[in-house]
Amino acid sequence: MPRVIKIYSENDVFQNIEKLRRSREKRNHLGQFLIEGVRNINNALKYSWPIAAFLYSPEMKLSGWAKDILTSSKAKLHYEIPLALLQKLSGKTETSELLATAEIPKDDFERIHLHNDFLAVVFDRPASPGNLGTIIRSGDAFDINGIVVTGHAVDVYDPETISASTGSLFALPIVRKPSHTNLLPWFAELREQLGELQIIGTDEKGESSVKDADFKKPTILLVGNETWGLSAAYRELCSKTVRIPMQGSASSLNVASATSIILYEAYCQRRTNSSES
Repeated sequence: MPRVIKIYSENDVFQNIEKLRRSREKRNHLGQFLIEGVRNINNALKYSWPIAAFLYSPEMKLSGWAKDILTSSKAKLHYEIPLALLQKLSGKTETSELLATAEIPKDDFERIHLHNDFLAVVFDRPASPGNLGTIIRSGDAFDINGIVVTGHAVDVYDPETISASTGSLFALPIVRKPSHTNLLPWFAELREQLGELQIIGTDEKGESSVKDADFKKPTILLVGNETWGLSAAYRELCSKTVRIPMQGSASSLNVASATSIILYEAYCQRRTNSSES
C-alpha cells in the first residue's frame, strides 16, 4: 500500500516536486519528472513506467478514473495537498485532479528493441519541445523502434515535450546521448545483429527523393537541428540524404512536419513488405 503523506505548505517536499516542472537540472538530479494529463498518466501506467508518487487534493472531488488509479496504485507515495498548491503544480487552465511523478529510465540502447524491419530516428540538437514531442508522436504512430536525442538539446522530460507527444513518450523508447560519437558502437552492433544498416539523412537539398529511398531495409533516419540542419559529423555517416519534393513558394518544411512525412513513407513501405512476406 502507498504511504500517504499530507502536505500543508510549500515545504521542501513540495518545492522539490514543483521544481520537477520547471528545472531540467532538478529532474536529472532527482531522476524523476512530473506527469500531468489523463492520456499521459494512462499511458505511463499502460507501458509500466515506474510511478514514484501520485498527488491530489482532498478538496477536489475525484472522478471515478482518478479513484480507480489511486485504489490500484503501486506507487510508493501518495501526496495529499491543498487545492491551492495543486493549482501551482498544474500546468493547465483547469487544475488537473491527479498528478504523478515517475522515474526517468536509463539512457540505454538496450531499451530500443531490434527486428528485421528496424527503423529508429536520431534527432540531433532539437531546440523546440513542440518539434521533439511531435516527432515522438509520429514515431509512435508509424511504428518505429525508438528515438535517440543527441547533443545540447531540449529536455525529453520537459512538460512541454511530454504535452506535445500526447502520451506517446511513454510508448516509445527514447534515449539521450551527448554526441554522435556515443552512437558509433551502437551502429556497429546493429550491423552485426541485423546484417546491414543504412543511415539516411534528411535535407531539403537531399540527393534523392524520399520516394526513392528503400525503408524496407534496417534504417537509421538522421534529423538535424531546426536551424542548422545535420552537422558535418552526421553527414559523413549518411549512406544517402533524402528530400521531400515540393511545389509552391515554400522552400522547406518544419522539421516535425518533414520527419512525419518521411516516417509515413517508411511506414507504408514496411507495411507493404510485411503483407508480401
